[in-house]
Amino acid sequence: MTNKLIVSSSPHIHAPDTTRGIMFDVITALFPASAFSIVLFGWRAALLIAVCIASSVLFEYLGCKVFKTEVTIKNLSAVVTGLLLALNLPPSLAGKNIWMAVVGSFVAIFIVKQMFGGLGHNFVNPAIAARIVLLVSFPAQMTTYYAPFTNAVTEATPLANINASYGAKELLFGTHGGSIGETSVILLLIGGLYLIIRGVIKPIIPVTFIGGVALLSLIIGQDPLFAICTGGVMLGAIFMATDYVTSPATTLGKAIFGFGCALLTVIIRSGPAVEGVSFAILFMNLLVPHIDSITVRKPFGWEAPEK
Repeated sequence: MTNKLIVSSSPHIHAPDTTRGIMFDVITALFPASAFSIVLFGWRAALLIAVCIASSVLFEYLGCKVFKTEVTIKNLSAVVTGLLLALNLPPSLAGKNIWMAVVGSFVAIFIVKQMFGGLGHNFVNPAIAARIVLLVSFPAQMTTYYAPFTNAVTEATPLANINASYGAKELLFGTHGGSIGETSVILLLIGGLYLIIRGVIKPIIPVTFIGGVALLSLIIGQDPLFAICTGGVMLGAIFMATDYVTSPATTLGKAIFGFGCALLTVIIRSGPAVEGVSFAILFMNLLVPHIDSITVRKPFGWEAPEK
């Protein structure tokens, strides 16, 4: 039986948005970067996207059956998670290591999402958590990249090879090695603008995240354009840090969250590790309940209960 009693705080405003509609908008926003990843990395990108989406939907169905909850594959949330995971993976996983992408989908959907109650109950972003698990478990495979338009293995991403010379055109259009969806900065920005216009996300988290990385990088003497165009900053700030479930509810909370992600990203990058974005978002996800507790406005006349 479906629970018809919904209790929420005021104001109560009717909106036509549905989970499926929101997820479809996110897929639409990610389509340009996804299509361009196939142009850059060929069949490898196409295979990663197809496998991650298919396995995520499968694990969503199996998870709902195992935990005896309503099957939610029609709301497209598993498709979005699978697509985001794929865009965070290097093209080198396509081929004999494609099973690693399936493991990532299992972690994202079955463990991080379904084991904690399904959509709306996960406390960290499923795709981020899955990427970190894969990075820790298979570091060599997760840091092997291909140069665009070729099958040539490149030593590292621009961020890991910071002394190399990259022009603005290469950085903005993503004609360099990296995860299949993180390199197309211009297309990711177009997708983010679409989501803002559609009202799916608010700009506060992307602006404070991206702007914070640029400002902090400038302060420590690094090129801000290089900093925000590499290492998945755009993909993380626009499409992953803005996740409804794992980001703060208030405007001030979103600003704190976004700048916190930026600060942690720059700090982690300043050490031996360069993959700061995923770890920064994951850590800030864990702080969201505390951020909400200190930024939610108290009702007029509210008094703290006596201890």
